[in-house]
Amino acid sequence: MSTLQNKVAVVTGGNSGIGLATAEEFIKRGAKVVITGRNHAAVEAAAQNLGGGTLGITADQASLADADALVNTVKDRYGKVDVLFVNAGIGVFSPVPDVTESQFDEVMNINFKGAFFTVQKFLPHLNDGASIILLSSVNAFTGMPGASVYSASKAALNSLGRTLSRELAARKIRVNVVNPGPIITPILSKAGMDDESVASFRQKFAERIPLSRAGESSEVAKLVAFLASEDAAFITGAEYNIDGGLTIHGLMG
Repeated sequence: MSTLQNKVAVVTGGNSGIGLATAEEFIKRGAKVVITGRNHAAVEAAAQNLGGGTLGITADQASLADADALVNTVKDRYGKVDVLFVNAGIGVFSPVPDVTESQFDEVMNINFKGAFFTVQKFLPHLNDGASIILLSSVNAFTGMPGASVYSASKAALNSLGRTLSRELAARKIRVNVVNPGPIITPILSKAGMDDESVASFRQKFAERIPLSRAGESSEVAKLVAFLASEDAAFITGAEYNIDGGLTIHGLMG
């Protein structure tokens, strides 16, 4: 198993879903972990359950003031950071004619603007040779109806990852992007879908996935942990789909 022994790792949105699973994986591999989230009680509970001295910090990725406070707290506690996993994000799904300005701003402020400035503010506090991983989505390059704003926010992240990988190469900081397909996480419920709609959505996608199932958060976590480790020392500017083959176009069959 690739080691992260004594590395300091920050996971935004680390109190549930892929973020929580990744924090667990980082801890298994020996990292000192910081998780963030908007819900104070959820962050505190997740940090306590993770154990291993996990530091939980309440922070809204859309808030630049929260980002400043997060960076200062991590700097005071650990000094430098080795792994930054920008995972926090939301999904709001509506056809283009129904999207409101407030919905647009909420998604973009968290998924892209917040992610951008989180990275920017951490840059002076990243060790040379650190790893940045951005959690995007296969929606970044697919055309799912009702996902225009969400998809655009993720496409912006992919573009940012490519640019950052070149800008930070002189410091040997690697920047990679992970594009999950349908993964079992709370994101659909948080977007307002009821249990029946979530189940129907997942079943519809499972029928289209060559591996015939949705993915698990723990599977994404293992990919992120690999990219964070020295085993991926020659990988930067890359985008990894983890989608069970969903985005492979089948010409026949």
